[in-house]
Amino acid sequence: MRSAFLLSALAALAATSPIANPAPQLIDIDGINGANNPMPQGPSVGIAVQTPSYNPTIAAASASANAIATPVGFLKDKNYTTIANKAITPGGYTKSFSNLQASINENGYLGLYTLTSYDSMRCQELCDSVDSCTAFNIYIERDSTVKPAPACTNPPSTINYKCTLYANQVNSASATNTGQYRQKFQVVIAGSNGYNKNAAPPSYGNFNGPTELAGAINAPDSSYIGFKFFPGGYDPSLCVAACQATTTYDRETASNGTYAPCNFFNSCVISIDSAPQGTYCAMYTKAWGKAYSTNYGQYRGSQYYSVSQSFGYTLTVQDSGRV
Repeated sequence: MRSAFLLSALAALAATSPIANPAPQLIDIDGINGANNPMPQGPSVGIAVQTPSYNPTIAAASASANAIATPVGFLKDKNYTTIANKAITPGGYTKSFSNLQASINENGYLGLYTLTSYDSMRCQELCDSVDSCTAFNIYIERDSTVKPAPACTNPPSTINYKCTLYANQVNSASATNTGQYRQKFQVVIAGSNGYNKNAAPPSYGNFNGPTELAGAINAPDSSYIGFKFFPGGYDPSLCVAACQATTTYDRETASNGTYAPCNFFNSCVISIDSAPQGTYCAMYTKAWGKAYSTNYGQYRGSQYYSVSQSFGYTLTVQDSGRV
């Protein structure tokens, strides 16, 4: 009977304690053993009087702070929602999403900075300092104060403000990183905002452009001469190199005095189900305008391959294709 009573009492205690995962509702023995007990266990030797020091108000405030420090408390903290929703959208950028509990996980990742505050303007400055950066993700992350290890599997938590940079534009579909466990410490994310740069990609020597296109070029004749695809971030300079190399190769291997030069290329980002995959370079023997950029994407099975950040570049001095 006594054992049954103790088990019932412990179960009731566990039900009132904040836990990261509501099921299964087992007693977290490690959490109990690892808790710091600030209360003395009895009087000191030789002391005549010891005034009680326990203050329910202070204890309740501490309990509230500890509850927020848990993963569940962190995710429910409305302060982080307010911070994310009130963040400034930097000039030259468009907000793609706001206040998610996940960060971006996609191709084109360039780097990460830890900021001293939730500062979208500072994150924008860092993005602008990198030539290939076209988007950034800023968020609040629940981290551990020390690296979790077997001797300390669930250390105290702290919050960090993270700024990550991307060469591809970001969207909510790519915000799939909800955190992870490190030993028994749970990393979680809140207040995640994404911003895309409005500026066009750079211009390049020997080419006119970029010319913004609605989708990918769909030429009605035989001027299309092939493509190159480069996984990772969006970088039209890769298309410049591919276009020039294609012309050089075709000229050097021409057998009848003519060859198919690359006089125009269409650079764009190809995404699979909204997740950017890399830079797609379609090459042509002649230039095409926006009226022919009608390929917005296509299905293969259940997956949708979409086109974004599509621009055209035209060789300044057109190659005749004759040796």
